[in-house]
Amino acid sequence: MIVDGLNLETEIPLWTLEGRGKVIERQFTFTNFNQAFEFMTLCAEYAEKIDHHPDWSNSWNKVSVSLSTHSAGALTKLDIQMAKAMDTFASQVSSKN
Repeated sequence: MIVDGLNLETEIPLWTLEGRGKVIERQFTFTNFNQAFEFMTLCAEYAEKIDHHPDWSNSWNKVSVSLSTHSAGALTKLDIQMAKAMDTFASQVSSKN
Protein backbone atom coordinates (compact mmCIF):
# COMPACT_ATOMS: atom_id res chain seq x y z
CA MET A 1 0.00 0.00 0.00
CA ILE A 2 1.16 3.53 -0.80
CA VAL A 3 0.70 6.29 1.82
CA ASP A 4 1.78 9.84 1.02
CA GLY A 5 3.98 8.47 -1.75
CA LEU A 6 5.64 5.89 0.51
CA ASN A 7 5.37 2.13 -0.07
CA LEU A 8 4.55 0.58 3.31
CA GLU A 9 5.85 -2.85 2.33
CA THR A 10 9.34 -1.50 1.65
CA GLU A 11 9.42 1.35 4.19
CA ILE A 12 8.12 -0.58 7.23
CA PRO A 13 7.90 -4.28 6.32
CA LEU A 14 7.41 -5.53 9.91
CA TRP A 15 4.23 -3.52 10.42
CA THR A 16 0.74 -4.68 9.46
CA LEU A 17 -2.01 -2.56 7.98
CA GLU A 18 -5.27 -2.64 9.94
CA GLY A 19 -8.43 -0.60 10.42
CA ARG A 20 -9.37 -0.40 6.75
CA GLY A 21 -5.98 1.02 5.91
CA LYS A 22 -6.04 3.72 8.58
CA VAL A 23 -3.82 2.05 11.19
CA ILE A 24 -0.46 0.29 11.25
CA GLU A 25 0.37 -2.12 14.05
CA ARG A 26 3.33 -4.03 15.37
CA GLN A 27 4.21 -6.00 18.48
CA PHE A 28 7.76 -5.67 19.76
CA THR A 29 9.24 -8.41 21.96
CA PHE A 30 12.29 -7.88 24.15
CA THR A 31 14.38 -10.02 26.47
CA ASN A 32 12.88 -8.52 29.64
CA PHE A 33 10.84 -5.69 31.10
CA ASN A 34 13.84 -3.36 31.39
CA GLN A 35 14.45 -3.52 27.65
CA ALA A 36 10.76 -2.96 26.91
CA PHE A 37 10.73 0.04 29.23
CA GLU A 38 13.92 1.47 27.69
CA PHE A 39 12.32 1.13 24.25
CA MET A 40 9.17 2.88 25.42
CA THR A 41 11.21 5.70 26.97
CA LEU A 42 13.10 6.30 23.72
CA CYS A 43 9.83 6.26 21.79
CA ALA A 44 8.12 8.62 24.24
CA GLU A 45 10.94 11.14 23.98
CA TYR A 46 10.84 11.00 20.17
CA ALA A 47 7.03 11.23 20.12
CA GLU A 48 7.21 14.44 22.15
CA LYS A 49 9.85 15.82 19.79
CA ILE A 50 7.71 15.29 16.67
CA ASP A 51 4.38 15.78 18.50
CA HIS A 52 2.99 12.47 17.30
CA HIS A 53 2.08 9.88 19.93
CA PRO A 54 1.46 6.14 19.61
CA ASP A 55 -1.39 4.13 21.02
CA TRP A 56 0.39 1.34 22.86
CA SER A 57 0.34 -1.14 25.69
CA ASN A 58 3.02 -3.02 27.59
CA SER A 59 3.00 -6.42 29.24
CA TRP A 60 6.36 -7.45 30.72
CA ASN A 61 8.63 -7.87 27.66
CA LYS A 62 6.08 -7.01 24.97
CA VAL A 63 5.00 -3.64 23.60
CA SER A 64 2.01 -3.54 21.24
CA VAL A 65 1.79 -0.40 19.09
CA SER A 66 -0.88 1.15 16.86
CA LEU A 67 -0.16 4.24 14.81
CA SER A 68 -2.65 6.47 13.02
CA THR A 69 -3.03 10.21 12.59
CA HIS A 70 -6.35 10.67 14.34
CA SER A 71 -6.75 14.30 13.26
CA ALA A 72 -6.48 13.22 9.60
CA GLY A 73 -8.52 10.05 10.05
CA ALA A 74 -5.83 8.22 8.09
CA LEU A 75 -2.20 7.21 7.93
CA THR A 76 0.25 10.01 7.21
CA LYS A 77 3.99 10.45 6.84
CA LEU A 78 4.17 11.08 10.59
CA ASP A 79 3.00 7.52 11.23
CA ILE A 80 5.64 6.14 8.89
CA GLN A 81 8.29 8.37 10.48
CA MET A 82 7.31 7.17 13.96
CA ALA A 83 7.22 3.52 12.88
CA LYS A 84 10.71 3.76 11.38
CA ALA A 85 12.02 5.40 14.54
CA MET A 86 10.43 2.68 16.68
CA ASP A 87 12.05 -0.02 14.53
CA THR A 88 15.43 1.69 15.02
CA PHE A 89 14.94 2.05 18.78
CA ALA A 90 13.92 -1.61 19.07
CA SER A 91 17.08 -2.70 17.26
CA GLN A 92 19.24 -0.48 19.46
CA VAL A 93 17.71 -1.77 22.69
CA SER A 94 17.72 -5.43 21.59
CA SER A 95 21.37 -5.30 20.54
CA LYS A 96 22.45 -4.42 24.10
CA ASN A 97 21.93 -7.98 25.38
